[in-house]
Amino acid sequence: MNSNASIIEDMKSLGLSEYEVKAYLKLLGQYPVNGYILSKESGIPRSRIYEVLDSLKNKQLVFEQNDGKNTLYYPLEPELLINRLKKSFDNKLSNIEEYTKNIYSEEKSDSKLIVIKGRESIIDFLNLLISDAKKRISLSIWEEEINDIRRALKDAIDRGVVVKGIYFGRINSFEELVSHRRIERYLSEKKERYMTVTIDGIHVLYGVISRNEESKVTWIKDAGFVDMSEDYISHDLMVNLYSNKLEENERQEYENFMDNARKEYFGYTDEEFNSFK
Repeated sequence: MNSNASIIEDMKSLGLSEYEVKAYLKLLGQYPVNGYILSKESGIPRSRIYEVLDSLKNKQLVFEQNDGKNTLYYPLEPELLINRLKKSFDNKLSNIEEYTKNIYSEEKSDSKLIVIKGRESIIDFLNLLISDAKKRISLSIWEEEINDIRRALKDAIDRGVVVKGIYFGRINSFEELVSHRRIERYLSEKKERYMTVTIDGIHVLYGVISRNEESKVTWIKDAGFVDMSEDYISHDLMVNLYSNKLEENERQEYENFMDNARKEYFGYTDEEFNSFK
């Protein structure tokens, strides 16, 4: 989609018709003009141009002036256009917020397991939750996903939200996150990227994120799930911090112990276990 087509679609999404957008954009680059010229230059049929201009006048996005011979049209300057649209949508959003809060029964959504499918949808929803975070974000997340939430996460940190967690990747640009050791070993066993995120002690997102459109996570608002997820993340964080502080020979002994404990817990055969290394 070229830039002009993209702008037209963006402005249409704000409540303008395609003809209104084309008339306004054409006026920005060529004004004042009469309806005939505007119709010719914009490609809007002459049978529709004055209807479109009347609609734009009613929205105060276009103004007219009669010079005695012609009626000439001027666009509202872009800065004022943006301010008008922002004010209009702020008012509408305030009305929607007030109305929906009055009729929404929050208890109905608590403790319900809601499945979100598709990696793109999951990332979009995660960015939405992060953008609304006020106190704390805990996460266990991979490099591929952190790249898609980087801006929202940095904005959250900048506004004072506490961020803690585990990072699976080679280049960790967040000092708030602890890099996970032996990620190749982890992937050889699990063969999937899992994600766990808690927001403000209210929201939990957990699931597989590595299957593109087949990715699936569960969203739940439940104190028990929050505590369980926080415990999982904090335990993983402590294990990695402890391993990092050990000397090389101590670390190898520790990792061997952890491997054997994991082998026994999951009941892996020697063949299965050796394939993970």
